[in-house]
Amino acid sequence: MKISIGLFSVLATSLLAIPLSTHGSVSQERYPSRPVKMIVPYPAGGPTDVPARLVAAKLSTALGGNFYIENVPGAAGSLGAHAVGTAAADGYTLLWMNQDFVVQPLIKQHIPYDASHGFAPISLVATAPEAIMVNPSVPAKTIAELIALIKANPGKYSYATPGFGTTPHLAGERLFNLTYHLDITQVPFQGGAPAITSTMAGHTQILLITIGSVAPNLKDGSLRAIAVESPKRWPAFPNVPTLAESGLVDYDAEFVLGLMAPAGTPKSIVDLVSSETAKALADQDTKDRLDALGLQPIGGGPAEFAAKLKDVSASWAKVVESAGLKTD
Repeated sequence: MKISIGLFSVLATSLLAIPLSTHGSVSQERYPSRPVKMIVPYPAGGPTDVPARLVAAKLSTALGGNFYIENVPGAAGSLGAHAVGTAAADGYTLLWMNQDFVVQPLIKQHIPYDASHGFAPISLVATAPEAIMVNPSVPAKTIAELIALIKANPGKYSYATPGFGTTPHLAGERLFNLTYHLDITQVPFQGGAPAITSTMAGHTQILLITIGSVAPNLKDGSLRAIAVESPKRWPAFPNVPTLAESGLVDYDAEFVLGLMAPAGTPKSIVDLVSSETAKALADQDTKDRLDALGLQPIGGGPAEFAAKLKDVSASWAKVVESAGLKTD
């Protein structure tokens, strides 16, 4: 059975139509009255984990509770999403997720969470472009040189991604396979941190990941950026050209960071966390620290977040189909 994009064409309305209970003992007590577990479905140190910890600390201060991060990596975020989707809808288990949340159902027939009806969006936190990096030993300095190098050495090069079916993987399929038909191997990791480590060590020569997650590596020269996958150069890295500057128009790939709760979480809690998250993102200290990570803070509420997820799903559905990435 194939999963059609139709499932996600109603994502925004279906997510926003989820009934959020305003009754029960949870809504009568001060929130939070005990620690709040915020699951990051990727390893520590990656592009989802680092900003999540920053915002969690701000929420702890603002709401007088303990918002703490628990990493549950595996299956391109599916394991962590499952853990939150099956948790009590009381506001004490939340999910930090990225665009993989809606991309995985495009690829896999069976996933352990209900992306359309199992979650309540809280906040669209930040965005950043994906980018193409290389180990400094790779002689290519531009995307044209990189493509020529791979073409001249079939089977020699590999590119690391945070996992099969992640946005960097889809971006690699679109560029290397669908556009240039190159003989190159994708090496999927369980999250961004191990993919970065592998490319720094030269085990994989090329890395596709959000550019902000490798900011320190670009500064110290342990990785070199080839191109950023956004319509315009990213302000945090103005010297890195876009794919569009090399003639590859409409090859954008975006990292989207957001916060979710299980469906049925009291609306009062969703609204409170959303409001405090927006305040945290408007704080100059938060802005500066996210900017250093190459992330643009958004602070959008549930409606904006749901609409964004719908757009992300639609943008990658054709690549999944053309690359034959659907699995049973």
